[in-house]
Amino acid sequence: MTDTTNQRPVSTTGDDAATLPTTYTPADVEGELYERWVERGYFTADAKSDKPPFTIVIPPPNVTGSLHLGHAFEHTLIDALVRRKRMQGYEALWQPGMDHAGIATQNVVERELAKEGKSRHDLGREAFVERVWKWKAESGGQISGQMRRLGDGVDWSRERFTMDEGLSQAVQTIFKKLFDDELIYRAERIINWCPRCLTAISDIEVEYQDDDGELVSIRYGEGENSIVVATTRAETMLGDTAVAVHPEDERYKHLVGTEIELPLTGRRIPVVADAHVDPEFGTGAVKVTPAHDPNDFEIGQRHNLPAITVMDEHAVITAHGPFLGLDRLEARSAIVAALRADGRIVAEKRPYVHSVGHCSRCKTTIEPRLSMQWWVKVGPLAQAAGDAVRDGRVKIHPQEMEKRYFDWVDNLHDWCISRQLWWGHRIPVWYGPNGEVVCVGPDEQPPAGEGWHQDTDVLDTWFSSGLWPFSTLGWPERTESLAKFYPNSVLVTGYDILFFWVARMMMFGLYAMDGTPPFHTIALHGMVRDQNGKKMSKSFGNVVNPLDWMDKYGSDALRFTLARGANPGVDVPIGEDWVQAARNFANKIWNATRFALMNGATVEGPLPAPEELTATDRWILSRLNSTVAEVDGLYEDYQFSKLSEALYHFAWDEVFDWYVELSKTTLAKGGPQADAVRRVLGEILDVTLRLLHPIVPFVTDTLWTTLTGAESVVIADWPKDSGYRDADAEAEIATLQQVVTEVRRFRSDQGLKPGQRVPAKLDLDGTVLAVHEDAIRSLLRLTVPEEGFAATASLPVAGATVSLDLSGTIDVAAERKRLAKDLAAAVKEKAQTTGKLGNEAFLAKAPDDVVAKIRARQEAAEADIARITAQLAALPQG
Repeated sequence: MTDTTNQRPVSTTGDDAATLPTTYTPADVEGELYERWVERGYFTADAKSDKPPFTIVIPPPNVTGSLHLGHAFEHTLIDALVRRKRMQGYEALWQPGMDHAGIATQNVVERELAKEGKSRHDLGREAFVERVWKWKAESGGQISGQMRRLGDGVDWSRERFTMDEGLSQAVQTIFKKLFDDELIYRAERIINWCPRCLTAISDIEVEYQDDDGELVSIRYGEGENSIVVATTRAETMLGDTAVAVHPEDERYKHLVGTEIELPLTGRRIPVVADAHVDPEFGTGAVKVTPAHDPNDFEIGQRHNLPAITVMDEHAVITAHGPFLGLDRLEARSAIVAALRADGRIVAEKRPYVHSVGHCSRCKTTIEPRLSMQWWVKVGPLAQAAGDAVRDGRVKIHPQEMEKRYFDWVDNLHDWCISRQLWWGHRIPVWYGPNGEVVCVGPDEQPPAGEGWHQDTDVLDTWFSSGLWPFSTLGWPERTESLAKFYPNSVLVTGYDILFFWVARMMMFGLYAMDGTPPFHTIALHGMVRDQNGKKMSKSFGNVVNPLDWMDKYGSDALRFTLARGANPGVDVPIGEDWVQAARNFANKIWNATRFALMNGATVEGPLPAPEELTATDRWILSRLNSTVAEVDGLYEDYQFSKLSEALYHFAWDEVFDWYVELSKTTLAKGGPQADAVRRVLGEILDVTLRLLHPIVPFVTDTLWTTLTGAESVVIADWPKDSGYRDADAEAEIATLQQVVTEVRRFRSDQGLKPGQRVPAKLDLDGTVLAVHEDAIRSLLRLTVPEEGFAATASLPVAGATVSLDLSGTIDVAAERKRLAKDLAAAVKEKAQTTGKLGNEAFLAKAPDDVVAKIRARQEAAEADIARITAQLAALPQG
């Protein structure tokens, strides 16, 4: 009837509930239970296994980081997938590890040195790197312990670090291969420079925000031959080497090919014609500073303009003259003042709100700067990464995210991979005394002798993390793990790093692994936001430490809350009251299972045949199999929110609120039918706990092992849909639920307390409900009528009639007065809304959404009038 292949106990007894505390306290269970899972090797993946592989790599958290809600969210989804696949019989590997986080980690250690009154230059490169390793050993990686708190089922025996020996070898190997294939080169180009971190950063590490700045219009040249240009960065004019206009702009055609004087400098610069210039924007003329603007650099390349660098790495002016040594912002004010004094300012606008790039690490304003850097030629790599999705080898879920992916990889610029740091993978290139350039592989000796030196830069952190799906498995060695677990099954990650990380892994995986993509599916999730949908930020004061919620409500409660909000590619709002509700769900599971055990629920022996079961038993078994099928389908579609909702409503509503309650009367009577209920109840809880386990692992393992006597639900078999359905039983219980729900609503409307007993006569003849009379009376708190019973209200529902005597149970006069007041309010509301909807002038002017709301209010008022009128008619007379 249900496929319940799993570990069966040696024996179970009704005394099992005695081993469970009366209340569930997560702190008493979670830590010890997790360490037991690890010690028993449940999460250890065996590359020699003949089971089919299932592989997910962890998006490596920074070694400097601690667990935040984004980590907890992502890890919950990954852990649920891996736990289910493990239960389905796969050799499941969740690969853990951490990223060395070049800029962030170097900043942390430099701040420590500053407290000692030192800088990294006081130590020297080698000693500084040793100091960083020491910091990592003592303080880094605290997130690993926090992952254990959450219940992450990672294979800790395989934990990797992007700077460990094996991954360093992988980095050097692929750098050498790319270099030899002429896909890595060194060139002087405009890069994003952070004057605080003192390093280049990639385009995707620049955060843009609207800043209050200034727009200054400056007159270059004299008289009729002058041109007005506008700029938000007046200090860069010191490096101007041309003014550009559109070749078809009649206003300036006579000036193209001439020279005009650059104010404050005495230099003369050419006027060039370039199609990049928009003649409709501003004056139609732009200043060209090739060394300090990416677009200007391209113009400079087309017109062979010199590139004059006027700022150093600290964004301090280096151009000779009165502004030498000024910070860029100081120079901006000083230059504008000098231009104003010289009569060169045509217009000034302050504030001028415009988009400005900032370093994602330290928030410093980025300075475009001409610099000699190392680059990856991404053209052929990006083409391959796009084609792998286009031809279906890699699926992006949800599919609508494909467009964002293609927009990125199809328009990708060459990638600047060098960083001016000391912590990281040092670029394996040596320079000789006569201009030689030698790239050294991991098995090669670097050149020796006088005049040879290694490049001082390190590689972008994303370079090493781009190798993560295969370097963690032993590449470049052809290891058993690489053969078994590559390609990865699925990548679960946020849409916000689709470009940072996912595209890099796609490019490198296809390149290094002979055209085999790094994963079959990319499952993208949204970002966690606060309960109002607002981005979590320290400046907003709405950042939540997930450890606080785990301490207060338990890890299962946090996990269930996060999974329940996880719609593919959509941001997830979360509030503490939702975590509290999830804690209540865990308590409900605990209490219901404890009740079942106290009443003899068991998994021993086969299930009785359907003909030996009541309709209630057949109904819940039918619903169980439907739920298994539904949950399986939703897992395959990465619909975590929907599958969590399905499990929640099946467990709470159908199992705990209906089946358990309906079974109480049968259990109280005893006999063979009660024994059947105990076996069905054991079956339902066994399967339900296994279905819930991937999302709420701690409470389910504790309860499941107590119920079954088996070792652990972590290694139990995943339930399968046997195909058993009983439409007749489902229809019969649906009818019962309709009767109970309608009578409960009537009781509530009459002001009766939930536990208040009322005498009632049930006319169930000719319906399927006759056999359920005892259960109906129990659920509705209805007593058997005594002699002299006189019904004051009769409710016809689903072919049955429930007659109740409410005399003596309510204050009829007070209730009639209350209802009359409510009826008057409803009548007034209907009159007001009807009046508005009948006003043609109002309807002609009012927006559609306003009219719709008024129409909805009218319908609600009409429903209230009907309901209250019926309640008044049902009240006893007198």
